[in-house]
Amino acid sequence: MTKLSKIRFSGTIELESGLHIGGGDAFAAIGAADSTIVRDAVTNMPVIPGSSLKGKMRTLLARAYNEQVAVTPNDDDERITRLFGASSGYGKDGKCPLPARLIFRDSILTNGGELLERGADSYTEVKFENTINRVTAVANPRQIERAIRMSRFDFELIYDVVEEDEVEEDLDTILDGFRLLELDYLGGNGSRGYGKIKFDGLRAETVFGDYDVTRLNEKLEA
Repeated sequence: MTKLSKIRFSGTIELESGLHIGGGDAFAAIGAADSTIVRDAVTNMPVIPGSSLKGKMRTLLARAYNEQVAVTPNDDDERITRLFGASSGYGKDGKCPLPARLIFRDSILTNGGELLERGADSYTEVKFENTINRVTAVANPRQIERAIRMSRFDFELIYDVVEEDEVEEDLDTILDGFRLLELDYLGGNGSRGYGKIKFDGLRAETVFGDYDVTRLNEKLEA
């Protein structure tokens, strides 16, 4: 059995276009945006929830790796389930869950002051859009709040070393997830140009245990 180590992957997520991850609007005041974004309750700064990163990365990896349609996430390729976990299908009776090896942290805006110095009026913008009824040709305008382009968010991902001989393959899967996110989009309305992101300055460090991350950082820098 491999001795547990924990590796932290850290860096920055930079927005290359406006990002909308909805905050859930049960009520919107008159004149306010119809669809607001998730914000930190303390600072009121835009947030990229770890759940959004995790869900989108897993979905993209499933599309890339699965050789047949997975009826449930438990049916994903083994490289995915051992990183993201499964609710059942393991153990002697096939009913045991598989713990995830990855922990995704929420990412908080870090360069708000810089954005204001560059001339931004706020940390967010409101994008006006229309949908058109094809029968009546009536427009249905809406206002969507977005975190603005050039926003930078701290990124942190914790990886549990469970089997040392699987670490490099796990890293390859994680790197594929990063690349797929950069080539796709995060949040909503990606087909309209929203949610283009870039990972920057990614590094690995052992924060518990003694696993040597030299090889991992070589791959991150390649």
